[in-house]
Amino acid sequence: MSFPKYLLIALAFILTACDNLNPSPDDKRPPVDSSTAGFNVGQIAPDFSLFDTESNTVTMSAELVSQDGIVLYFTMWCPICDSHMSHMRAQVIPNYPNVRFLIVDFVSGTIADSRTAQENNGYTDMTVLVDNTQEVLNLYNANMGTTVVIENAGSHGIVRMNEDYKDSKKLTATLDALP
Repeated sequence: MSFPKYLLIALAFILTACDNLNPSPDDKRPPVDSSTAGFNVGQIAPDFSLFDTESNTVTMSAELVSQDGIVLYFTMWCPICDSHMSHMRAQVIPNYPNVRFLIVDFVSGTIADSRTAQENNGYTDMTVLVDNTQEVLNLYNANMGTTVVIENAGSHGIVRMNEDYKDSKKLTATLDALP
C-alpha cells in the first residue's frame, strides 16, 4: 500500500517546519514568582467572588478558611464536561471531604440560566458558580475542562494544579499532596 502523494508532501512540509526534532528535556519557561498572584502553579491564587445558582455570594478566600483546598472545574455543560464531572463526583469527591469542589459555569450567562443547566444536567447536589463576565475564567487562564486546585496556605491560596482535565490521576495526586 502506498501513501498518496499529497500526504507525503504534507508530512515533508510539517517535518521541515520543525526546527528541532530532538527537543531538550529542560523546561525553558521562566521561573514562577511565588510572591505574585497568578494562574501558574506555585503562584498565589487570585481571590474572587461569584454568585452561585442560588444567588449566594461565594468568595474563594472565605471558602478556604475551613477547607484544605478548593477545586474549580470550568464547564460548558457539554458531554465531555459531563463525563469529567460525573467521574469526579463518583471517583474523586467522596475521598476528599476537606476539599471544596466548585463548578464554574462561564457560558450560560445568567444565574437563572446556570441554574437551569445545573438542574438539567443533574448537578443540584454541587455548587455551581456563575461567571457570566468570565472574570474567573480569565483570572485562571481557563477554558472548557480546566481544573484548578488551590491549596489553603493560611492567609491565601496557592495554585497547585491548573490544566485541562484528562483523568483523575493527576488530580488525586495533587489533592493527596495537600496538607
